[in-house]
Amino acid sequence: MTDGNPVGAFESGDGLNALVPALSARAERVLNAQPRTRGLTASLPRADTSPLRIALLGPYSAGKSMLIAALRRLPQAAVAELVDAAPKTHEPTPHPWNGVTLVDLPGTLSGNDEHSDAARRGVRGADALMIVTTSELPGEAETRAILQVLDADGFADRSVVVVNKMNAENSDRDVILDEIRKRLGPFSDRVPIVPTDARDYVTATNDPDLTAAERDLFVAESGIDALTSELRRITAPGVSGVRPKAQGFELLRVLADAEQRWVLDGEELDAVGTAKKVEDSIFRAREGVLSTLERESEVVAFKIRKAGGRAAAGVSEKDGVVPVNVAHTVRGELEGASTQFDARFSSAVRTAFEALVAEYGTGVPEPEAWVNDLDSPETTIDASPDDESPLARAAREAAEKALKAGAGKLHTLIGKVTDSGSEQGSAASEFVTWLNKSRVGQKVLDPRGKITNGVGKFKPWGKGKAADKVASTAGKVQWALAVMGPTMDLMSVAQDQGKWKKIDKRRKMIRDHYDDEARRQQTGLTNAGKQHLSKWIAEVEQSLSGLTKQGAEISAARETALEGIKSLREEAEELVRLAAD
Repeated sequence: MTDGNPVGAFESGDGLNALVPALSARAERVLNAQPRTRGLTASLPRADTSPLRIALLGPYSAGKSMLIAALRRLPQAAVAELVDAAPKTHEPTPHPWNGVTLVDLPGTLSGNDEHSDAARRGVRGADALMIVTTSELPGEAETRAILQVLDADGFADRSVVVVNKMNAENSDRDVILDEIRKRLGPFSDRVPIVPTDARDYVTATNDPDLTAAERDLFVAESGIDALTSELRRITAPGVSGVRPKAQGFELLRVLADAEQRWVLDGEELDAVGTAKKVEDSIFRAREGVLSTLERESEVVAFKIRKAGGRAAAGVSEKDGVVPVNVAHTVRGELEGASTQFDARFSSAVRTAFEALVAEYGTGVPEPEAWVNDLDSPETTIDASPDDESPLARAAREAAEKALKAGAGKLHTLIGKVTDSGSEQGSAASEFVTWLNKSRVGQKVLDPRGKITNGVGKFKPWGKGKAADKVASTAGKVQWALAVMGPTMDLMSVAQDQGKWKKIDKRRKMIRDHYDDEARRQQTGLTNAGKQHLSKWIAEVEQSLSGLTKQGAEISAARETALEGIKSLREEAEELVRLAAD
């Protein structure tokens, strides 16, 4: 068999006879993997070259045993032994006939459930069927049983419908046959309908008082010869031509039984239901937070772009500088965006937590407080170009010193500063020195002029105050400054008018920077928020594992088993299709 593909195996020349055992062997491994399906492996079809089995299925007193006696041409004494008016046949009984085996099944619809169950087992082991009814016509229950074996059980092309006792008094053959065809519905053209009277045949062959002419008439009108011809026709392909399809359908029935074994009830169903309920609750909690995270990170990105547009629009056409009030407004917008995100994301997590507590009590762990730990852009130090302005050089030198102090990022530089006397504080002082050379830089840190002399210089004590302020802005200001950093650089260098490109290009550079920063910050917020959420959800799952463990294990085993069964069923259905072609 080629990788579990029945079509490939068939086309490669292995033949259908090799496919069923190979597929059954795989099914045995799948079913043996779980205790609840292990007992079904005995019903799986195996390699079998025994004679074809034709089972006689029908209600009690339909004359199945008499039909067997007629087909086998039994003498009167053997007939009397075989035929009994009571539902004597408890188990399928085999009878050899013309190189095949006729299997007399217990009568159905007798009110004996054991007989019906035994008949059902006999059908499952049959290669072909004689479906026996009578001239009294099948009722609703019998009609349903006939359609079941023709359709779902796949016997439509391997069956003969026998209408026995047709020579009874007041029987109108044409009317009866028309009614039988109606009840067979879509199968009336696929399944041969043979009218018979097995008792007349047995009488004709065993009554010594009949003349030859009378005997011939009885035999002809009994329909047994016509039935013999139909049975020979459907078994003509032999074991290799009929059995693979029969076994394919039996394999499908076993797999259907295996799926039925996974229909849960009782404590198992309750356990799975509880696990599913907890899973759904956690899913709702997670999805609610993720929805807020996605929406609010988009809002932050929008506000960054909006701030960038404001900064770009504010570039002076006279000297290329972004006015101080514009820079201050931009910083405020950025701080507000970050603050609003933190508040709304934290609120979403809190709402999810409270919903779970309402369902499962105080055992639900409380999430850690959300901290906006956004990275600012890496500060890269390039070699000093020949045309570097004094201000650009000062900024680069300050950044170099910051790097030596272990501050590779602007926000790290600010966040690590503790006092103006330390090495990190010295880095902050250098940073302030750089800002001191830009009025915009001064205003960003000191918008009200309290630590500057109002004329573009820090007061004597102002530089230290500014350094302290840098050290204390580990939150939103820090992030806003980091986002604005390149804009501030541009403003500083802008003082050297000879180094600047056209104003519109500068505006584009600013917008592009903020666009890039919006994308980066949105991604950073989303990733950080997901990590924060995932950590808490993992704690929740662990905390509630006592409620979910048993059900989760059952569900996992069930899902794995059903997936394997489904795959086998699809291959078996393809095998049956091939056998029908």
